[in-house]
Amino acid sequence: MIHAIAPAKVNWTLEVLGRRKDGYHEVRTILQTIELHDELTFEPADQVSLEVTGPHTPDDEDLILQAARLRRERDRDSTGVTIKLDKRVPLAAGLGGGSSDAAATLRVLNQMWNARLGQFGLARVAGRLGSDVPFFLTGGTALGGGRGEVIRALADAPMAWLVLLVPAIQLPDKTRRMYGELQPGDFTDGSKTTALVDHINAGGHVEPRQLYNAFDRAAYEVFEGLSQYRDFLLEAGASSVHVAGAGPTLFALASGEPEALAIRQRMNRARHGERVHVVRTVTAAEATLTWTSEP
Repeated sequence: MIHAIAPAKVNWTLEVLGRRKDGYHEVRTILQTIELHDELTFEPADQVSLEVTGPHTPDDEDLILQAARLRRERDRDSTGVTIKLDKRVPLAAGLGGGSSDAAATLRVLNQMWNARLGQFGLARVAGRLGSDVPFFLTGGTALGGGRGEVIRALADAPMAWLVLLVPAIQLPDKTRRMYGELQPGDFTDGSKTTALVDHINAGGHVEPRQLYNAFDRAAYEVFEGLSQYRDFLLEAGASSVHVAGAGPTLFALASGEPEALAIRQRMNRARHGERVHVVRTVTAAEATLTWTSEP
């Protein structure tokens, strides 16, 4: 059996440059994997199947199954696989959990079925599954362009500690609606991302003032009650609060683990901490960890 982790992510920056002729939006973003993760186990079988532990009921269109089928279609001599998912990353929260699961599936099946598909080939397959999936093939810190699927790995940013708050808010067709809410004033030229890339490449720590998300305005209009959660974090000591991805998860960058734990403790004391996570960032090597065991 092969085991793999599938980490969540945040966007240090997420700039939207404008709408493209194909209807999608052009983005510039810096993505970062964090230690909150799902865990997957892969075991050879006759057919492709998925078993889930945790708050997720898969259907036939689950990204994990789609990833497995795409790999199997490409490699006609491949066998089946039973995939077991321990689901820990909150669903539809802006943390990329489903995309990360799909990327882990592509990586492991490439190994299990001896497909030897190179990184470029894997990235092409990943791009068919979603804009975030190519990033999770390598994880760590990366620059994203295009719709987010054009990925360039960066040096791992120095480790940082974050406080995540996952509100109990659901929004159907979230990503499309969030993009639809953007106004001309939300579009930028990518310079915030470029500046932070240079800072990271020089070995600098990511700082709260450098964070940016084009959805930070729209999120509080689209997700009912989200501003209250933002206020909870600020009252607990966060210096600034940003949306993770297209939301609704909020995150705050802390000066270190002690400050992050103190913020969570204040949230718990005020009874707002049911879905608060203290996490650190993880490197590319940590984000793509796999190991084997006997069945």
